[in-house]
Amino acid sequence: MSSLLTGPVVDLDTGAVIAYPAALDASGRLRAAPLPMLLDLPMRVALAGAGAMAPLHDALRRAGRHPREAILLLHGPCAESDRPVLRVVLDALRNHGYLVGFGGAGGQSAPLDLIADAAPYLVGLAPDVVARAPLDHRARAVLRAVASLAQGVGAHVLALGVTTEAELAAARAQGARLAHGPLLAPGPDGRIRVPLPSPAESPAESPAMVALGPRVQELLMPAVTLPAAAKAEDVVAAFGHEPTITSVILVDEYQRPEGSLDRGRFLLSIASRYGHALHGSKPARRLADAPRTVPKTTPAVAAMRVAGRDGGRVYDDLVVTDELNRCLGIVRVSDLIRQVTQSA
Repeated sequence: MSSLLTGPVVDLDTGAVIAYPAALDASGRLRAAPLPMLLDLPMRVALAGAGAMAPLHDALRRAGRHPREAILLLHGPCAESDRPVLRVVLDALRNHGYLVGFGGAGGQSAPLDLIADAAPYLVGLAPDVVARAPLDHRARAVLRAVASLAQGVGAHVLALGVTTEAELAAARAQGARLAHGPLLAPGPDGRIRVPLPSPAESPAESPAMVALGPRVQELLMPAVTLPAAAKAEDVVAAFGHEPTITSVILVDEYQRPEGSLDRGRFLLSIASRYGHALHGSKPARRLADAPRTVPKTTPAVAAMRVAGRDGGRVYDDLVVTDELNRCLGIVRVSDLIRQVTQSA
């Protein structure tokens, strides 16, 4: 199984890369960066049942990756008669740990009521609608409807296939937080440059964004995780691969967070005199802090209070957990501050 995507997924607020497409190489092994991976999943494959998903599970296992590090973006139509099957399939994928999204929203893909019922992590805007949006008020209305739906179910909005600044501005003005496409491809120096928004591009605030702010689930970013027994040199490799990784979360076999490694403090310890010799081959958890966890339904203001309890770790990423205390991802304190100040 390979991804039709060819570039990184970028957080438009910070310019950080939050996920990379993954693909199978000629030997059948999964190739992916340490960051969370994004894979296209045709609806027909998902509806084919557990057997059709076995190659993906096997590829992740052989690559030493956990399903929690993968976002599956479903593409294609789903007949009314197939909806019960899809519901079972999605439950199974989530039980495995996958983050599930829908691509092509607003176009020839799954209908919006199906997407709403599925309550996905991610909703990808149809590329052809994004392309038409700068000059077509009808296309912008479609983007606005999809973004409103996503906000209502606590999902991120991903603008797919962005090629121009005008397309990016139109998508961002309707609420897109994430984007992918040729416009956001790394330059010759390897850096990604995100055009700054104009004041007119800021999406209107909704009643849900006032008072205590949005739920942290709506600000959720995929976490970079490693097994609790990982060595410090494994963490060095993860941080070294992508400069926008702000933390690495150590998790147990059930994906429950056991330690949090802040980029700045960890690399400072390693870079100190004899730091690598002292720590490199030792368990990374020796340098880890206790994870600061918040349930996914926690309002932004309450999450900020959690962040402020320890003056030395005010800006450490918070770990968002589900009902079983499994790591769903992280929320950055800078995102919390931005959301709360905007809704004040």
